[in-house]
Amino acid sequence: MRAQFKQLIENGQLEIISGGWSMNDEAVTHYQSIIDQFTWGMRKLNETFGKCARPKVGWQIDPFGHSREMAFIFSQLGFDGVFLNRIDYQDQDKRRSSSSLEMIWKSSGSLENNSDIFTSVLYNHYSPPPGFCFDILCNDDPIIDNPESPDYNVERKVNSFLQYVETMKTNYRTNNLLITMGNDFNYQDADVWFKNLDKLIKYANQRQNDSSKYNLLYSTPSCYLNAVHDESSKKKLTWPVKTDDFFPYASDDHSYWTGYFTSRPTIKRFEREGNNFLQVCKQLYALAGLGSEEEDNLNSLREAMGVLQHHDAITGTEKQHVAADYARLLNRGFNQCSTATKTALNKLANNDTNNSSTAVEYQQCQFNISECTVSENENSFVVTIYNPLSRPVNNYVRLPVLHDNYEVHDPEGKKIATETISLPKAILNIPGRDSKATQEILFLAENLPPLGFKTYYVSKTEGVVSNKTHQEFQANPNKNSNGDVEVTKGDIGLTYNEETGLLTGIKMNGEYIPITQKFLLYRGFIGNNGNSANRSSGAYIFRPNDSNVYTVSEKATIETYLGSLIVEIRQTFSDWISQTIRLYCSENFVEFDWIVGPIPTDGGNGKEIITRYTTTLKTNSTFYTDSNGKEILKRVRNFRPTWDLNVFENASGNYYPVTSKISIRDETNGLEVAVLTDRPEGGSSLSDGEIELMIHRNCFADDSFGVGEALNEYAYGKGLVVRGSHYFSSGSFLKLTGDQTLASQQKDIAQRKLLRAWTFLAPTDGLSFKEYKEKHVLQYEGLVKALPKNVQILTLEPWIDQSFLLRLEHVFEVNEDPHWSSNQIVDLNDIFTSFEITSIEETTLGANQLLKENERLYFTRETNECRFDWKNANKIYDATKKLKIELMPMQIRTFIIDIKKK
Repeated sequence: MRAQFKQLIENGQLEIISGGWSMNDEAVTHYQSIIDQFTWGMRKLNETFGKCARPKVGWQIDPFGHSREMAFIFSQLGFDGVFLNRIDYQDQDKRRSSSSLEMIWKSSGSLENNSDIFTSVLYNHYSPPPGFCFDILCNDDPIIDNPESPDYNVERKVNSFLQYVETMKTNYRTNNLLITMGNDFNYQDADVWFKNLDKLIKYANQRQNDSSKYNLLYSTPSCYLNAVHDESSKKKLTWPVKTDDFFPYASDDHSYWTGYFTSRPTIKRFEREGNNFLQVCKQLYALAGLGSEEEDNLNSLREAMGVLQHHDAITGTEKQHVAADYARLLNRGFNQCSTATKTALNKLANNDTNNSSTAVEYQQCQFNISECTVSENENSFVVTIYNPLSRPVNNYVRLPVLHDNYEVHDPEGKKIATETISLPKAILNIPGRDSKATQEILFLAENLPPLGFKTYYVSKTEGVVSNKTHQEFQANPNKNSNGDVEVTKGDIGLTYNEETGLLTGIKMNGEYIPITQKFLLYRGFIGNNGNSANRSSGAYIFRPNDSNVYTVSEKATIETYLGSLIVEIRQTFSDWISQTIRLYCSENFVEFDWIVGPIPTDGGNGKEIITRYTTTLKTNSTFYTDSNGKEILKRVRNFRPTWDLNVFENASGNYYPVTSKISIRDETNGLEVAVLTDRPEGGSSLSDGEIELMIHRNCFADDSFGVGEALNEYAYGKGLVVRGSHYFSSGSFLKLTGDQTLASQQKDIAQRKLLRAWTFLAPTDGLSFKEYKEKHVLQYEGLVKALPKNVQILTLEPWIDQSFLLRLEHVFEVNEDPHWSSNQIVDLNDIFTSFEITSIEETTLGANQLLKENERLYFTRETNECRFDWKNANKIYDATKKLKIELMPMQIRTFIIDIKKK
């Protein structure tokens, strides 16, 4: 069977399209995970079917809206084009009337024409023309071509089909049309389909004898695209240019598919943790030079993460039992990759020349619920913190413990500052938490080496408590001229109203910005879904019951703690919403650590919970969101760049996916406020000066778009409790703070929160610090020197045979920063401590084709002629040219390297 399938591919009768591990969502996925899942899928295709199976086009026909970053990824995969389906119904009407369902998508503001990709929007969903579904699930008449039959219908069926084509052709610019013949769950009886299609093609083409201009044939997306390209070249056609994205997607007046930006917030966070750990696992595997014996363990997490990118997985638009299965797959991937990382860490940390020591039992903890077996039960233990970034970082470590007094020693044996902090009651009461710990120890792990680790020795001490430095200071607090309480830590401060307990302002980067923050809720609409006006709010759809948003509480009870490393303001808004606001010494953000749930089920309507930050900034209806965690897009309230928008749902019609960041700017005063998230969320700025993010939701009705059950999550017998964090940044975007711009600060925060330093714990088996250090390396550096701030090793992983896959990315956009937005050269000579590069070949982004072999089709923009400068923008380097790689802003370059161990 495999040989027959392969032969069909080689004959051109079958085409593999896209080639990822799944058809990923485009709103709530991160570009790193998207690239990973395409890379793994394409590698498996190459290994199974060879180069003839190499995909040439993207096929994203089922995601609920389309991101610009996704188009960029397709362009860098070397694809000739991408096919889409779900675009806003108003946008589709406009494009149909102007014959612009096909266009050139300029998918990057930084890389110019190298990011262009031809884009085609399907005409009729991905369905056959009405009356031409020949599946056993359909009730359409088959084509009956026996003239003796009373049901003979060839003339009627062909007439109907050609009339459909006649209407369709007015929507496109060439004489080539792509007509989809299939649907969800179709081809269960393929023979029925193909018999009828054979008849349709035969009898429609016979009409050419009577001057018909139509010719039907079986085809593939790539063949279609080549035909369009050939005709476009001959006729010198030009194509409209798109520079924005296709969010938010609405299928009718009241169905804005913006609820899934937030649905199932815990699986969204679990996926982000999965990406973080997958990068740690791959890097450690490569740095330690592990062999094939651990490959299955690594692949388990690779493949689980590929599944999680699916447009009905991370989106939260699956049934509850399916969501549980996704979590099971990801948890299994974690466990198996943990085995690989344990092996790698033992290999890298082994300092016992006699090999007499037993393997260190590195473990991981559930820090989201402050639960950790090792730190709670051991009198002494080690904490190994691995930094997956390409530059040194500082990282605050919080460990749940049962006692008050601990000492922490760094790798050199120096005792470092620690604090013991009582845990908030909301954490202690999280359903499913199986821990007796009532407090945490906090310390700062400084200067963690790039692609390296430090190990800290923690021991419980006897005697007088010396490090429980957090004290409540409600007596005689400092107040400003408005009577608000002032709290500061380092260069950051905040104020809050003593009576209401609510935030009133934040000082950061030398600028004080008045700000309030509250939790509010929308009540979800419940309808019978019989028509647009009766659409329910559900897993896909966000639709409030009315225009009102309801405040959870106008007051919060306050506990305030001050320590040498941290300040915490703990707010309790209700018995199901609480929050801790943190100011860290030496950090450049304010953390909002919130716990929401179980959401009350009273009132008859679902509740969709938001946090809203309100400032005095004059923002002119404008805000900014990221695209899959990479470039930033401008959003304007009640506006779309390419058509005149009619908004029928004010809130949901202005919601956008926030993968990692949302911001507002006051252009007059040069001020900016940004909120960075720890998971994808729906967000907007519905009034000037405001940012709101939806963080949790339940819905009492299904929206009838495929899930088939209401979104009302439970865990441990109770409504779902969600814990998450927002990272607040503000200041002037026109001037430097020290040597940093606000943009570079926020880039630093985003990177450290996406790929945070990963914490492993292990018992010491009674060894003292000195004894432990004699047997173990306590500091390991994977890079000889750190990379520049604007460059990150996006990928380092074992590849085929003894080769490694290496990706370098420039993390700044053009004009984002006056210094770091410039081109950067990276010298890969002697950059890794454990191996040297002996040969290097550059590939397309998916690592499935040498870049020098890739040839893309080009099309002409309406504005100007524009050829892809594909190769000149990616100069080929090999080891004889000193491995100096140049990166332009936002560029990602992919290499397969051979190495020799040092």
